[in-house]
Amino acid sequence: MIATLSIDVKRQGLLDISAELLAVVRGAGVDEGLCTLFIQHTSASLLIQESYDPSARRDLENWLNRLVPENDPLYTHTLEGSDDMPAHIKAALTASSVSIPVLDGELALGTWQGVYIWEHRHQPGRRQVIVHLT
Repeated sequence: MIATLSIDVKRQGLLDISAELLAVVRGAGVDEGLCTLFIQHTSASLLIQESYDPSARRDLENWLNRLVPENDPLYTHTLEGSDDMPAHIKAALTASSVSIPVLDGELALGTWQGVYIWEHRHQPGRRQVIVHLT
């Protein structure tokens, strides 16, 4: 089964999509299998990360923003703004797909794990995530 999640993003940072994803898995009636996600963008990524303490997500966001700063004079791809090339670099350093086992009709995530879109641009927009269940 293949589905597409269309997710509105409001800002740069980590956006929890676990509930939307779980609804797709439950709706598909898959008891055991594999859920593979793929984001159809080059300036956002996917991540499985800490879902309990938001400071862990803020620390990740701050760390990556320090690693890949905006307005670096080395960037030549600046047509879409000062956050565009850094967003492409961040997406290249992170993941465009993740796979999660499905057990007993549920995502086999750990107690404190969530599934996130990591938006690397500042402006609001819509991101498409392909969900493939086998």
